[in-house]
Amino acid sequence: MGKAANSSISLKQIHVTDNFWNKYVHLVKDVIIPYQWDILNDKLEDVETSHCIENFKIAAGEKEGEFQGAVFQDTDVAKWLEAVGFVLNYERDEKLEELADETIELIGRAQQPDGYLNTYFTIKEPDGRWSNLMEGHELYTAGHMIEAAVAYYEATGKRRFLEIVSKFADLVCQTFGPEEGKIHGYPGHQEIELALVKLYRVTREKKYLDLAKYFIDLRGTGKNYFLEEEKRPGHKRIFPDFVNYDTMYAQAHKPVRKQRTAEGHAVRANYMYSAMADLAYEYQDKELQQACRNLWDNMVHKRMYITGSVGSSGFLERFTTDYDLPNDSNYSETCATIALAMFGKRMADMEKDASYMDVVERALYNTLLSGIAMDGKSFFYVNPLEVWPVSCMPRTSREHVKPVRQKWFGVACCPPNITRTLASLGQYIYFQEENEIYVNLYVANETEVTLNGVPFKITLKGNFPWENKMTVSVDGVQETEAMIAFRIPAYAENFKILRNGKEENLTEDHGYIKISGKMYKETFEISFDAEPVFVHANPQVRVDSAKVAVVKGPLVYCVEEADNGENLSSVMVNTDQKIEETYDDELLEGCSVLHITGKKISEKGWNEGILYQNRKVELEDVKLTLVPYCYWGNRENGEMLVWMKELFYM
Repeated sequence: MGKAANSSISLKQIHVTDNFWNKYVHLVKDVIIPYQWDILNDKLEDVETSHCIENFKIAAGEKEGEFQGAVFQDTDVAKWLEAVGFVLNYERDEKLEELADETIELIGRAQQPDGYLNTYFTIKEPDGRWSNLMEGHELYTAGHMIEAAVAYYEATGKRRFLEIVSKFADLVCQTFGPEEGKIHGYPGHQEIELALVKLYRVTREKKYLDLAKYFIDLRGTGKNYFLEEEKRPGHKRIFPDFVNYDTMYAQAHKPVRKQRTAEGHAVRANYMYSAMADLAYEYQDKELQQACRNLWDNMVHKRMYITGSVGSSGFLERFTTDYDLPNDSNYSETCATIALAMFGKRMADMEKDASYMDVVERALYNTLLSGIAMDGKSFFYVNPLEVWPVSCMPRTSREHVKPVRQKWFGVACCPPNITRTLASLGQYIYFQEENEIYVNLYVANETEVTLNGVPFKITLKGNFPWENKMTVSVDGVQETEAMIAFRIPAYAENFKILRNGKEENLTEDHGYIKISGKMYKETFEISFDAEPVFVHANPQVRVDSAKVAVVKGPLVYCVEEADNGENLSSVMVNTDQKIEETYDDELLEGCSVLHITGKKISEKGWNEGILYQNRKVELEDVKLTLVPYCYWGNRENGEMLVWMKELFYM
């Protein structure tokens, strides 16, 4: 079965009904999309001005003015439109669709006669096209516009936006490639590669797929394109941070097939890895597939946080070295987590190995959701694992860490990225291969599929992650041969499946339980244990040495000042205790709360005149309350901590 652009099963056929996720998913259409539309049109006070729609009006000749915003400002409206497309998959809305169509027409009017589409270069640097691939983000911006058009076409069947981006993609194909007279370069910020694969899957125009492969194959070969570009007369620097450019930053330091470690800007890296996985599948390129495995293994086993976030450096938003995972100064950009989930989903789909989905699940349940407030109107760009608010000061090493979510950002990639991910959550739940269905996430849903030409309805019910009992009903119009595979989460113990009330003999295959045979009207009852546990980091993770975190299923937990008072870093816990769990209907819209006991360093005898003193440490008993990390910062401004000191009795 050929892959669809955005999901193995059309998102039109997947309806999420999950209690945990719907409190966010329902916000997308009702709150987040209207809120972000107002921002794109500069209608809100006390929010950083976007200028995004205004830029398109200027580029279309409908308004006087200068370009304002970042060089990639167009991507804000692109990701907004992509989210709209995903929403319209499961709930057509005449007014929203009309608004999107008007926006698409505006984009079309801003497009140049030859197909070029980029308001920064159209307005501000009309003679600078393709002259600064290192910093100009032209291909990155084109990629997001293509992704938006594909999503909108798949939802509505309307071709207007698809025609706009196809005309632009045709221009890119005419401009770049191995042929004489074309530019032999590649994007400074990867994105268009995976977008071109999506465009190919919708149009079946192989030139788009071939160009994506060209960009990937050329990267890091021969003389470095970006360093040569810098030497050209009249080269203009857009970002001051790019002085003394490190090619590793953009994963252009060596050919992608020879890269073994996750390097550089974490978002660029994972967008590129996602494209590599797509191309490995489309071309059946085993060497490229192995390169993906190598990069995944390094990133996940040596450079990823327990919350599924990546990118530990606040400088240049990048990876550093193995096991360097600071908690209070890390970057962990929300977009990087989303890109990691995109990469992991592709690898899991290609290899049908559930271990990839273990990581994807962790990223989605923790850092994706920590990036957005529960009201849908403020966001984290950076996702630390430890926060002391007063230390998050401007012009210091922690100035990038915000103790409260922000209404918007001048560089606003994360908010609309969260929106499009929530709106397309269904793409992660299932994989389909002809008459085979893989259940990856235990997110309640109703989905329609066709197996061996027979229509089936799949209904997954449950209250995961608070409870680990789910029912999956498979209801066909007639009997047919099929296979359904259920992922065994890495944290699951005593995994059981009852089929029509009878226990199945379970055989595991790469983390899935596969049940084959005649399918008609089947009910599968799934249960497993996933008690909250204390987790330690590899001793090579220096900052977490002699520390412990608490995890329940896919959820990482944290302590907040709102429940436990200040100076959380002075807390110590003994791991030889049972973690108590209660469900609180009122707290944070309902969640499981964990309770443990511990000790806290006493401040008695330490007055303001004493900074250091030769004295014995005194400990006080404390009772600690832990809440899911994804919900932190939704009550009051205060300290937060994931990794607590462990109390040892020698």
